[in-house]
Amino acid sequence: MKVVSVEQFDLRREVDYGTPEQNEVVKRIVHDVKTGGDEALLRYTQELDHAELTADMLRVTKEELEAAYDQVEDSFVQAISAAAGNIRAFHMREKRNSWMDLQPDGSILGQIIRPLKRVGVYVPGGKAAYPSSVLMNVIPAQVAGVPEIVMVTPPSTGGKEGINPYILVAAAEAGVHEIYRVGGAQAIAALAYGTETIAPVDKICGPGNIYVALAKREVYGAVDIDSIAGPSEIVVLADETADPEYVAADLLSQAEHDEMASAILVTPSRQLADLVAAEVGRQLELLPRRAIAAASVEQYGAIIVTESLQEGISVVNRLAPEHLELMVADPMAIVGLIENAGAIFLGAYSSEPVGDYFAGPNHIIPTNGTARFSSPVDVDDFIKKSSMIYYSKEALLKNGAAIMELARGEGLEAHARAIEVRLKREGKAGGSNGN
Repeated sequence: MKVVSVEQFDLRREVDYGTPEQNEVVKRIVHDVKTGGDEALLRYTQELDHAELTADMLRVTKEELEAAYDQVEDSFVQAISAAAGNIRAFHMREKRNSWMDLQPDGSILGQIIRPLKRVGVYVPGGKAAYPSSVLMNVIPAQVAGVPEIVMVTPPSTGGKEGINPYILVAAAEAGVHEIYRVGGAQAIAALAYGTETIAPVDKICGPGNIYVALAKREVYGAVDIDSIAGPSEIVVLADETADPEYVAADLLSQAEHDEMASAILVTPSRQLADLVAAEVGRQLELLPRRAIAAASVEQYGAIIVTESLQEGISVVNRLAPEHLELMVADPMAIVGLIENAGAIFLGAYSSEPVGDYFAGPNHIIPTNGTARFSSPVDVDDFIKKSSMIYYSKEALLKNGAAIMELARGEGLEAHARAIEVRLKREGKAGGSNGN
C-alpha cells in the first residue's frame, strides 16, 4: 500500500459513470421494457441473466420464501432478526409528524407529511449478495409508513430456484412479500414504468452494478431514486495510538467490495503508516477475495502522512468519505470538527462492519465526495410533504397590498388581480391596479 504526502495525493476522485457504449445499452433496455413490457423484460432476463422464465414465474412464491429458511443456518436467521430490530429502533427516532400552527389573525399554516405509496427496492445478486441491504432499504420505508414495498433481485442461471436464500430470508424477516426475480437495467425499467406483471413504483432505491446505476439515472424524473452510488469508500483517521492490525483489517473490509473501492489511511504518524502498509500486505494474503482487495488497494488505496492531526482533519473534510473511522486517542474531542462524512465510527471497537450490519444506522451512505451535501438513507427518503395554508380574511386584508406589490414587481398582473378582486369585494382594494 503506497505511502504518500498530502501533496502527492489527488483528494478529489472522479468516478466515471459509464462509457458511451454502456449508456447506449441502458437507454435501449429501458426503452424496450417501457414499450414492450413483460415480453422485453423476459427477453433481457434470458439474454443477460441466462434464465429462461415465463411471466408467471417472475414473482417469488410464498412457498419459496418459506423454503429459503431450510437453506440457511438458524444462527443467520437469529442474526438478521436482531439486526432488523436495531435498524428499526434507530429509524423510529427519525419519524416526523404533520403539524399546524394557528396564527393570531386566525390563519393556519402547516405541513402535511405522507408516506410514498409504492417503493421498489433493488437487491444485487452479482459478485456478492447483500441481505443486509434488504433491511437497510426496506425498514426505513416501513417506518415511514409506505404501504407497498416491492423487491427485485436477479435470478441465477436456472431461473426459478436461483435466488440467493439469504436474500429471501432477509426479505421475509423484513416483511417483504412482493418479490420478483429480475435484475439489471431491465428490472429498473420495469419498476419505473410497469409491465403487465409488475406495477410501477414511486421511488427506486438500492445499490447495483454500473448498468443498474445508469438505469436509475435514466428513469429519474418518471420516478424518484435514492442516489447514483459510486464505489465503496473508507477513510481511517488515526494517530500513533491506533493498532495497525485493526486499521489494516478495517481498510481491507472495504477494499474487498470491488476493484474500484477506495481504502485510505490518514495519519500524522509515519511509524503507524509503515506498520499499516506492512500489515495490509500480510492480511491480504489470507483473504478469500484477495484478488479484488489487492486490485482496490493498488489502484485506489493510499496512506496519507500529514504534518499534524489537524491537517488530517482538513484532508478528511476534503475527501468527504462514505465511511470514516476515528482511530485516535480521544475521538469525541475531534468528532465535532468533522464536517463531511456519511457515517462516523468512533474508537477502536467501532469497526465499520458494526455499522454495515448491526448497530442500527443505515449503511446506504453517500459516496464519491457527495457527503459534502447529502446524507445516509433514512425515513425522510420515503415521505413527501405538502404545505398547508389557510389564510383568514383578516390576514388577507392586512397583507393583500404587499402581495400585489410583489406580484406586479414580477410582472404577473393576473396574480395581483386574484388578490385585488377579494380586496375590492371587502371594500379594501389597495395599491395600483396595474393599468
